[in-house]
Amino acid sequence: MMAAAKENGVPAMMLDAVAVQPYWEQAKIELMKRDRIMKKLIPQFGDLYLVGHGDPFMTLARSVVCQQVTLKAADTAWQKLLLVCPKCTPTQVLKAGAEQLGGCGLSKRKTDYVLDLADHFKAKRVHANQWAQMDDEAVIADLVQIRGIGRWTAEMFLIFNLLRPNVFPLDDPGLIHGISVNYFSGEPVSRSDAREVSANWEPWRTVATWYLWRSLDPLPVE
Repeated sequence: MMAAAKENGVPAMMLDAVAVQPYWEQAKIELMKRDRIMKKLIPQFGDLYLVGHGDPFMTLARSVVCQQVTLKAADTAWQKLLLVCPKCTPTQVLKAGAEQLGGCGLSKRKTDYVLDLADHFKAKRVHANQWAQMDDEAVIADLVQIRGIGRWTAEMFLIFNLLRPNVFPLDDPGLIHGISVNYFSGEPVSRSDAREVSANWEPWRTVATWYLWRSLDPLPVE
């Protein structure tokens, strides 16, 4: 499983999330009715909401660049890549090639991953124009065929690009830590424990997950 840069176990891509999603208010009301922890947690964050990252290719490219490095290193590499590929399109990335991408601070492996991602998009070997109509598991199956993208990255894409309301990223350490802190007084949490807690959240598991991430890192990063 590939991991993205995190701060306190929270995915870096969610730290600046402030926008209203159509289902958010309904989800908040239902979660607070069903779950005593959510009833206490949700009001702490006022009008903060999940915001999407609109361009699928750029979202995925940034996710690959951010894998397994610190937030600072990830941001530095990403800003250098944008100097080389200002629009960050598949065509620009492929034209830049391995040498220029490597000069942005990407490892050979990450360079290969970003080029493979660009090649998949340009050759239409993924169905990006259909993802909005596809169910969650079908999108995940499409994405994980790309080198460097595992299930966790695909689930983050469902949350932050497609804004799917019921994603439960069980492999995310921030989510597990948030459940541990908020529901088990910091005690270790098994996958079974996490699933049991999440049963109350259906069909709004994305929303509950987001509030647990916020409980670990409450201030948005601009």
